Amino acid sequence: MTERVIQPGTVILARNAVAAVFILNGLNFATLFSRVPDVRERLDLSNGALGLLLLSISVGSLLGLPASGRLIERFGAAGVVRGGAVLSTLGLGIVALGVSGLEAEPVVAAGLGCYGFGTAVWDVAMNVEGAEVERHLGRTVLPRFHAGWSFGSIGGAGIGVLAAKLAMPLPLHFMVVGVATLIAALVAVRAFLVARVPDEEEVASNERSAWLEPRTLAIGAMVLAFTLAEGSANDWLALALVDGYAARHWVGVAGFALFVTAMTTGRLVGPVALDRFGRVPVLLASAAAAFVGLLTVIVSSDPLMAAVGIVVWGLGAALGFPVGMSAAADDPRRAARRVSVVSTIGYGAFLAGPPLLGFVGNEVGTLDSLYVVAAAMVPAAVLVLAVRRPREAVG
Repeated sequence: MTERVIQPGTVILARNAVAAVFILNGLNFATLFSRVPDVRERLDLSNGALGLLLLSISVGSLLGLPASGRLIERFGAAGVVRGGAVLSTLGLGIVALGVSGLEAEPVVAAGLGCYGFGTAVWDVAMNVEGAEVERHLGRTVLPRFHAGWSFGSIGGAGIGVLAAKLAMPLPLHFMVVGVATLIAALVAVRAFLVARVPDEEEVASNERSAWLEPRTLAIGAMVLAFTLAEGSANDWLALALVDGYAARHWVGVAGFALFVTAMTTGRLVGPVALDRFGRVPVLLASAAAAFVGLLTVIVSSDPLMAAVGIVVWGLGAALGFPVGMSAAADDPRRAARRVSVVSTIGYGAFLAGPPLLGFVGNEVGTLDSLYVVAAAMVPAAVLVLAVRRPREAVG
């Protein structure tokens, strides 16, 4: 296949567009979850019933992630981001209708499933496009796109706090943010790189399932471990500090905020280290940092040392997911399907992680349950060898 010649200015515009859709995706995510308490209150749900209802998002995502590769091959990354943004906004609207209009749990579940499918295919498509932009730039940028997602989620959470404080009706909040992000996403993807036209060799190559490729599965398993390190902090860090250190609730929240800050910082500065030292050494150091940080949090009785451990843990967890996406997309001819597979495996940590750690926490305590996450960093350190660039990769 003949390599396309793309002007530098075009690549810069595409880079900015990818950054924008990452931010918008994070903004939508935080918009939904910032109003979960309102959903529980309006529908008069117990925590258990709310958890089952929110599982609809996971169901939608697990349907969308495996399908995203073929969708991107057929419609291009820009087309799939458009479709994902439409479905995400539609899902928010259905949730709002089910909560504040019909007050019907099945309607809310349908909306959450629609949102989950839309945001999942959007996520894979923007990672595929981000990897393509990275390849044309000739330097690492994908971790910074993921930092942009964090900034978007912070902004969405801030808007959610303001909306809740002002008692803004949930339908108004969801539709204003949803429509605004939809319009912005539709404008942004116009700057995406033009989709390549596959030749006969590429079409034949894509007939082989990426689920049968050892390297792709190894990258997915590595991403799963790093995602567990990230997701466990989202779900359990604040509670682990409250239970294990007898800390006040605000201290637990502050610990989580410290983790997010450290992880976002790692994604902003990580590309410099990746370009200088390479993927494998940096991810080996990342796995070691996550392991040491977790152990410090678990075994230290000193709150100051625990804070240091949280920072080290956050820095260690920062790069596994975005580098895994880059590695899966090394060969642009198979990028969409491979990123889809790696994403599906990696996001399994967000689905299986909370109940796994909850079960272990019931037996040994919330803080000690984090030993499971620390242990996952050991195979992750071995699996990082899979992210080496294969000689046959195009680029």
